[in-house]
Amino acid sequence: MKIDVEAFRVLSILVEEGSFSKAAERLHKAQSAVSYQVKKLEQHLGVKLFCRDQYRAELTPEGKVILAEGKRLLQYLGNIEHLASRFSEGWEPKLELVVDGSLPMEPIMRALKRVSEHKIPTKIQLNMEFLGGVQHRFERDNADLMLVKDYRTGPNYRPQPLPDINSILVVSRSHPLAKAKELSLFELLQHVELTIEDSSPGKIHSDELQFGGDKVFYLSGFIMKKNALLMGLGFGWMPDFLIQEELASGELQELDFLGGSRYSFTPQLVSTMERPLGRAGRLFTSLILEEFNLYQAQASR
Repeated sequence: MKIDVEAFRVLSILVEEGSFSKAAERLHKAQSAVSYQVKKLEQHLGVKLFCRDQYRAELTPEGKVILAEGKRLLQYLGNIEHLASRFSEGWEPKLELVVDGSLPMEPIMRALKRVSEHKIPTKIQLNMEFLGGVQHRFERDNADLMLVKDYRTGPNYRPQPLPDINSILVVSRSHPLAKAKELSLFELLQHVELTIEDSSPGKIHSDELQFGGDKVFYLSGFIMKKNALLMGLGFGWMPDFLIQEELASGELQELDFLGGSRYSFTPQLVSTMERPLGRAGRLFTSLILEEFNLYQAQASR
């Protein structure tokens, strides 16, 4: 009996998405093709995998056990492919990178440009997430690299520090807080705080810089947050590289907050030993490290 190994990946995505239509969209397939692949697997195994009378695509008890074994099989096959890629002299077919939206994109784009100059055949995919969403996507998609502000570490992770990023607590010059001196936390929390929403599905991670007041607006990216700040909607932290011109012109002003208005963190470039980097991954890693160091040197002049 031959089993289509790809069917286990379809099965896993179907459970994650909760419906055949969403799974088909993520897989870039017709819904009928996804349904056929699952039905074919059920016929091969002689086991009912899904409760089709439920609103969501839910596994039967037997289906849960089979999916767990299928995921293990996919991991084994993935390890073999990565080992083969390392042993060969060729380039890996795909390199996936997940980036936290709080990091500067300029050095990343410069690294990508330099990679393109090597005329390599590797397809490179770059995804942007925020907070816990970065690691969630890195693990969910079995990505190769993540540039992350913070993450849950583990024995298989290989982090490499990047230059520090500075954040500044700012507000529009038209906002009432702009002229206030020696602001207390109580005074600050009388106004709307603007922050970035965690892009992981459970949204269980929050920015450690969030003040925790009742008046909070969650936004989906720093461009939106910057526009909201300029409109005087509220106050919030911004990476300094995104607001240099606005600070210089006075459109945005640094708050005089007693708890401190500046914060720096050390982002990390992370890979995992479970998915060893191939030739393109190693090249891209070295170029990213170089470009971030150049970017820091230029910014400090």
